[in-house]
Amino acid sequence: MSDNRQSLSDLGAALQQQREGAVEQADASAEAYLAGEVEAPVQRAPLRPQELDKYGRAYATGRRKDAVARVWLKPGSGKITINGRDQEIYFARPTLRLVINQVFGITEREGQYDVVCTVKGGGLSGQAGAVKHGISQAITKYEPALRAPVKAAGFLTRDSRVVERKKYGRAKARRSFQFSKR
Repeated sequence: MSDNRQSLSDLGAALQQQREGAVEQADASAEAYLAGEVEAPVQRAPLRPQELDKYGRAYATGRRKDAVARVWLKPGSGKITINGRDQEIYFARPTLRLVINQVFGITEREGQYDVVCTVKGGGLSGQAGAVKHGISQAITKYEPALRAPVKAAGFLTRDSRVVERKKYGRAKARRSFQFSKR
């Protein structure tokens, strides 16, 4: 029993010495930084590897509401093709085209990438959101250094809001049938 107590006290003393040495080392490095002898260490997350297929394209899947978009991105002239059609034809409303091109505006890469995507499900608004999400994912796979600005803009997060389902005994999701007193 006394051997265990002795080894525990030795271990405690060793840990205390180690802590004191770490504090002294931190104090010395802080003093050197304040004196201007060394620069502050910059902590950066390591870049993820570039993910390309055998054709040199980055692939990603984007989702929004009920829409799912499969997106392939490669360097080019800025042509965006959706389900075999040009973006001006598929998304006739300018606001939907604006949603898709937001990613290129944030990353300052307008007209530098060709995008080919297939999109299924949902309506046009959900499909535009799914394409935007897919382009965001694909551009971070092609250029991992762009992940920080795209993530800061919130484009990598899937918007999980969907239509609430209709419940039985209700006219819609929450609306009750008209109440009649008599």
